[in-house]
Amino acid sequence: MLEGPSYLVSRDLPSSCEHESKWIYNTFCVIELSRSKHRMEDGEDQMARKVLKPLEGDEDEGIKQDMYLAQTDEPGTQRHAGDHSESSLLIHQLGRDISINCLLRCSRSDYGAIASLNKGFCSLIRSGELYRLRREMGIVEHWVYFSCNLLEWEAFDPICRRWMHLPRMTSNECFMCSDKESLAVGTELLVFGKEITSHVIYRYSILTNTWSSGMKMNTPRCLFGSASLGEIAILAGGSDPCGNILSSAELYNSETGKWVTIPSMNKARKMCSGVFMDGNFYVIGGIGVGNSKTLTCGEVYDLKAKTWREIPNMFPARNGAAGATEAPSAAEAPPLVAVVNNELYAADYALKEVRKYDKEKNLWVTLGQLPERAVSMNGWGLAFRACGDRLIVIGGPRALGEGMIELNSWVPNEGSPQWNLLARKPSGSFVYNCAVMGC
Repeated sequence: MLEGPSYLVSRDLPSSCEHESKWIYNTFCVIELSRSKHRMEDGEDQMARKVLKPLEGDEDEGIKQDMYLAQTDEPGTQRHAGDHSESSLLIHQLGRDISINCLLRCSRSDYGAIASLNKGFCSLIRSGELYRLRREMGIVEHWVYFSCNLLEWEAFDPICRRWMHLPRMTSNECFMCSDKESLAVGTELLVFGKEITSHVIYRYSILTNTWSSGMKMNTPRCLFGSASLGEIAILAGGSDPCGNILSSAELYNSETGKWVTIPSMNKARKMCSGVFMDGNFYVIGGIGVGNSKTLTCGEVYDLKAKTWREIPNMFPARNGAAGATEAPSAAEAPPLVAVVNNELYAADYALKEVRKYDKEKNLWVTLGQLPERAVSMNGWGLAFRACGDRLIVIGGPRALGEGMIELNSWVPNEGSPQWNLLARKPSGSFVYNCAVMGC
């Protein structure tokens, strides 16, 4: 069991406050799942009763819901008194491999409770091995992470429709008030900003439920385009600490924690957006060098060939209704784009329209409307993201310092958008940053 207060999910969250019956149910589900891989020996009913036994003598831990997994000997396994290795604390009747195979199919929302079972489960969850194996098997659950307050982040599980508070970030006032970008990659949430003398990156790990700092890119930058694919992410363009617009790009691997410089784009640009589509990285829109107009060209980086190719007229015309005053390029938010099932979508904040990109014809087709109450300031404060097989829009009405944050989703199909309200909550601020983590 965990020996301290460091949990993967805060104790005030529903996932860490399961009733004992729920814990028993989860464990029996693990055993049930294993039957498809392994036939238990005769007498499995008696064995199952041994598996679940209330933990005694651990009141000092303050975790009354922990369950003790009976530690019977397995053939060919030598056990010694006081042996508390990681492998010895999983479900011995199933074996370590089958135990892990079962846990892979549990919802990630249960991992906080599973980690609280004992030291073995805690070590396994924190190692990140389960998430790596899930990624290899194509098992992915998407959570939405967003910030409506300067140093506070929340997560939303669209399956359980549950809100979760992340620990508050610890930083100085300069970082708190600086412009920030965010990116979810692997099991990490990265928040980029600026402190007094340099750019800084804060990293939140879902494995430890903690923030840390100290990461450095090869080329410090802000206002860049970025996207992630599994455990890797690419950042391209942006501005350096002197305000110069960049064409350089780099790749981050969350498994190794390393940044690798990749070939530069054909055009330098800042305030652009990035997406992965068909296994390649695309950069769309932005502001170029010596030009106040928004760039309409895009670029695609082939990860295998390690080359960039420019795509003329890839981004649709400027946002804005007929007769409306155009906002300066620098005042507009970067393009609101997202990819679902390798199809690219864009949100026009002014016309409140959703468009789809036709790859063959290199043009955009209007599909329908955004949620009625999705408001923004020149695109700022409105999140438009892919969340698994659905598009999500996060935003809401504002009035005199009060307002609502609403999460709407739509699974793209041949028809016009039909938005489903997932959740709403009071909020006095816009959405400053938003990222979707799939793991």
